[in-house]
Amino acid sequence: MLVNFFNGLRDAGVPVTTRELLDLLTGLEQHVAFASIDDFYYFSRTCMVKDEKYFDRFDRAFGLHFKELEALDDIIDALIPDDWLRTEFMKQLSEEEKAKIESLGGLEKLIEEFKKRLEEQKKRHEGGSKWIGTGGTSPFGQQGYHPEGVRVGPNGGNRKAVKVWDRRDFKNLDDSVELGTRNIKVALRRLRKFARTGAADELDLDDTITSTARNAGLLDIKMVPERHNAVKVLLFFDVGGSMDPHVKICEELFSAARTEFKHMEYFYFHNFIYESVWRNNVRRHNERMPLLDVLHKYSHDYKVIFVGDAAMSPYEIAQPGGSVEHWNEEAGEVWMRRLRETYEKVVWINPVPQDEWEYTQSTAMTHKLLEGHMYPLSLKGLEQAMSYLSK
Repeated sequence: MLVNFFNGLRDAGVPVTTRELLDLLTGLEQHVAFASIDDFYYFSRTCMVKDEKYFDRFDRAFGLHFKELEALDDIIDALIPDDWLRTEFMKQLSEEEKAKIESLGGLEKLIEEFKKRLEEQKKRHEGGSKWIGTGGTSPFGQQGYHPEGVRVGPNGGNRKAVKVWDRRDFKNLDDSVELGTRNIKVALRRLRKFARTGAADELDLDDTITSTARNAGLLDIKMVPERHNAVKVLLFFDVGGSMDPHVKICEELFSAARTEFKHMEYFYFHNFIYESVWRNNVRRHNERMPLLDVLHKYSHDYKVIFVGDAAMSPYEIAQPGGSVEHWNEEAGEVWMRRLRETYEKVVWINPVPQDEWEYTQSTAMTHKLLEGHMYPLSLKGLEQAMSYLSK
């Protein structure tokens, strides 16, 4: 059974290995999860999923494989007589509890009243003695006190309910969602090249221990420069026009990049790269920097990242004079080729979902100019872009 579950996870795109399956089997033998589908769900997810971006895929595979368990109640109802169940249930109650249940008209009356109040109630309720909610004395709810009640929700409260009604909600996670600043930082950390430069102000513990031992036990402290990310990045942001809806996510990317990369320079452009770029959008007409100066000033070991939706007229890429703001003597694609000849690694990060790229001709042209190194602005896309840049 678990081998089929293991294969189902693989088919769903969850990267599991035999090691994870053996861990799951060992845990089950030790009764880590026993006689509870919820316990088994959490334990199997812990064993089989090593990255939270695969939680959604795991949930879908889990539901697909164990869907037959949903019919278990019907099977039990068909095989076990109702009278026997009631008799066994009443055996678990004290005489006092039986009397209190009978005071409400019996178990059937208790469940009927629960259903009735559930239909009448239109909003969340807390406290009180009638409505279904938390912290009250109603027979129905959670974290309240009533000895013949029905609890709704997870474990807790005074544990005096006759029956527990529980609902499990799981939030889907996947690697195609847009990112917040924290997750962007995590993705950008794939692009790292550590070096130690500057003043020696960090304790080198290993060398200190070795040097002290060689010095007959007399303390000999050794210091080294702080280790930092030595990767150098040129970041170009498309601004205005069709990029306006993507301002927030671009701001988050910019904030994360400034934190992660000590050596980072940034510039702005509109739609496509031409003979000049700028740093201040308010003064972009008066304070522009020739792109040739950028190519000469920043060394060839810089990694180049473009951020834009690549949505424009094809003429803005392919023709002289195609720019919508000025007369460009040379086509945008000419400048892009010069930039790619100067820097070995260039990527384009696109905030538009990847399945929409094919509908815009200019996006396809840009994708081709970058030799396929255009990536979506998602967790997976950023990881792929940083992985390429780091090679």
